[in-house]
Amino acid sequence: MESGMDWHAAYAALAWQVELGADEAIGEAPVDRFAHEAAERAARAAPAPPPAAAALSARPVMAEADPVAEATAAARAATTLEELRAALDAYPHCDLKRGARNLVFADGTPQARVMIVGEAPGREEDQQGLPFVGRAGQLLDRMLGAIGLSRAQSVYITNVLPWRPPQNRDPSAEEIAMMRPFVSRHIALVDPDLLVVMGNISCDALLGRRGISRLRGHWTEAEGRPTLPMFHPAYLLRQPQMKRQTWADLLELQMKLRVLK
Repeated sequence: MESGMDWHAAYAALAWQVELGADEAIGEAPVDRFAHEAAERAARAAPAPPPAAAALSARPVMAEADPVAEATAAARAATTLEELRAALDAYPHCDLKRGARNLVFADGTPQARVMIVGEAPGREEDQQGLPFVGRAGQLLDRMLGAIGLSRAQSVYITNVLPWRPPQNRDPSAEEIAMMRPFVSRHIALVDPDLLVVMGNISCDALLGRRGISRLRGHWTEAEGRPTLPMFHPAYLLRQPQMKRQTWADLLELQMKLRVLK
């Protein structure tokens, strides 16, 4: 490309550039150094690219927790009622404990021949940390007293769930499954002569069946011992006409205790 300058003019222009301090010829087109630096800053601020697929596949995959398996292991490790209570209190997978005031573990005498398994705590139970202390519990005490039993001397009481479900809703199948190993271990540690399961939830947990109206009053077996399903006292408060059937069940319980002596 012709510049329109003769040799002498070009030499003079070059000498002038040298006098100004230029020591290197870079190119004919000018370079915008400010734009170049801005591009470098933007590149440094950009997020790092995702790792390669090979690197992702090489990472160890963390297995999800199995709540039932962890409950089984924790329950099996408990050798006393105190240890079982501590294991329940430390169990992290049941969300019911987050909304409950207290862990409701048990009441009565651990040396009892009769162990009652109810469903879940209500408001009064959640406040006091004891099972069957509300209106249903007061009715239960009267029922037991009618056949010469009491939680102070001859009955041990617990629930399938140790925490109150919100609004007293029925426990979910997942919640029952998580608590079943603890209930089983609880029964093994108390080792009663027989069980009384009150309500559909306890029948589901220990018998694998529901339908308390059909099950009540008929002896069956759970955890290797005689088991009698009965109406829950809370149900009897709503349906007092069923107390007659419950009285028949209490007489069955009394008779069974005599036979097992």
